[in-house]
Amino acid sequence: MTVIYGIKTCDTCRKAVKSLGVELTDIRAEPLSNEQLERFYAVFGEALVNTRSTTWRGLSEEERTRAPLDLLTDHPTLMKRPVIEKDGQLYLGWGKDVQAALL
Repeated sequence: MTVIYGIKTCDTCRKAVKSLGVELTDIRAEPLSNEQLERFYAVFGEALVNTRSTTWRGLSEEERTRAPLDLLTDHPTLMKRPVIEKDGQLYLGWGKDVQAALL
């Protein structure tokens, strides 16, 4: 089973959904649980936080120093997208390496 976690307005998430033919779990509408966030962070580490996003740029310097999991809980759109789970394996983004592994 394949699950895509992202945001429905994200172009990259839409491309992944279209290519894989599965539903998107919108993390704005259905926030990730602490267990999911911890699991994703354990696999991807700092790469899970998108420091190039508009949300990141809008944070104060003080907020940026907070723990990544706290930031992701308060600002789900800071998560690099999409996170794809297939057969228990996690993938981050929709780059050529992820596409090659999943298509």
